[in-house]
Amino acid sequence: MNFFITDDDITVRSMLAQIIEDGDLGQVVGESDDGALLNGETLNLKKVDILLIDLLMPTRDGFETIQSIKPVFKGKIIMISQMESKDLIGKAYTLGIENYIIKPINKIEVIAVIRKVMEHTRLQQSIHDIQKSLNSVLQIGSILNQKEPAFKEYNIKHYGEFLLAELGISGESGSKDLLEILAILFNYEKKDTFEHGLPSLNEIYEHLANNKLGAVGDEGNLRREAKAAKQRVRRTIYQALTHMASLGLTDFSNAKFEKYSSLFFDFTMVRKKMTELTNESKPSFTTTRINIKKFIQVLYFEAKRMMLEG
Repeated sequence: MNFFITDDDITVRSMLAQIIEDGDLGQVVGESDDGALLNGETLNLKKVDILLIDLLMPTRDGFETIQSIKPVFKGKIIMISQMESKDLIGKAYTLGIENYIIKPINKIEVIAVIRKVMEHTRLQQSIHDIQKSLNSVLQIGSILNQKEPAFKEYNIKHYGEFLLAELGISGESGSKDLLEILAILFNYEKKDTFEHGLPSLNEIYEHLANNKLGAVGDEGNLRREAKAAKQRVRRTIYQALTHMASLGLTDFSNAKFEKYSSLFFDFTMVRKKMTELTNESKPSFTTTRINIKKFIQVLYFEAKRMMLEG
């Protein structure tokens, strides 16, 4: 990937460039010491994928610069600052940045944040490619025989099983629920597409309950089963988070940790879990805010991508 670095401190620019080069993350195609020197057209011409930009600069700060280039610039933005104010960080995210790096520069944090943004970019591209492929499939759907949906449903579960094994949760109680969710989403997408996003989690859990209990389930039983499925899924995803954190503690460069930790989870949560494991703190399952919908979405689109490529 191509990087552009904007910071009024030449030492910071040099450190970031060295980290990118040493980490084989891509190449730095340009630098500047002030936001006033940036414009979206130039960044696009340089084919910049990720812009790293300082918040505080003498002529035009990071906020003003992002507002100026965002309508045109096609890449992702990572903000760098020594300011840790929640209000400032919140404002940065509102303007459309992908992530935030706190100074002083920490090599491990920089690599982790950049890799997370890179994985997110690849995931978005995969989703775009899948949507294009799906549109092509829908156009010729009339010539597909009726056995294909069941076959494809089996296929997406097959690749889902592989991903759950990679995440260390293939034997957990909620793993079967997650595989059923893949089938539910696959059939939902064929019928309604995801033009307005995935169905809500409540809809998904209701589908799970209906599939399990069928006609024998009254409203009360269906509601209880949906709640039980929700708990099983959340516990299983929490176990995946714990497994990823354990891999990272053992070896931060572990291939599975690098590939999946920031893809399926917010890296701040992974880092928090790593700290808990390091300090042997009591697990905070009830207070850990895991993005369940993100996990399910990534699981589905990764399994779908593998299915299409396979």
